Amino acid sequence: MLLPFYKENTIEAGCDEAGRGCLAGPVVAAAVILPQNFDNSILTDSKKLSEKKRYALRPIIEEEALAWAVGIVSHKEIDEINILNASFLAMHRALDQLLIVPELILVDGNRFTPYKNIPHQCIVKGDSKYFSIAAASILAKTYRDDIMNELHQEFPLYDWKQNKGYPTKKHRTAVKEFGQSPFHRKTFSM
Repeated sequence: MLLPFYKENTIEAGCDEAGRGCLAGPVVAAAVILPQNFDNSILTDSKKLSEKKRYALRPIIEEEALAWAVGIVSHKEIDEINILNASFLAMHRALDQLLIVPELILVDGNRFTPYKNIPHQCIVKGDSKYFSIAAASILAKTYRDDIMNELHQEFPLYDWKQNKGYPTKKHRTAVKEFGQSPFHRKTFSM
């Protein structure tokens, strides 16, 4: 069961990313500020939900959130600064766009680069513990999936519509057979 907040009476922004382990495409992060009384019986870690449920939850999150935003770091930037730094940068870009300044940032995972002078709390498996992080995981995943579905139209050989850039057997085989696309991360081992 997810918790509505980490610290009572605090404006909390949950942050999560999608696409960290992919061979191609961007890393996408989201930041979400929910009302402290937010409740949803379906919302949980995006990895535990079907694609249909993730896309059904997205408009609910966007409508009920006090503020939300998505940050994107391209495959080229990932190659320049590495995937860990790119993940933090994507979260910072999402936080930059929030229309409300949070008082506390809840980050899924065990590491984060401090953002401005706002305190943060890293929470391992936070996307299955707190609503705001779970909501961020849904937005990050669905927005990244949208990008990969669009790229699939241009590069169908890599089956990104199915694997979203993750290193499936079919994706690796396509890279061996056809080489890398312009959207592959050059620093990742294929």
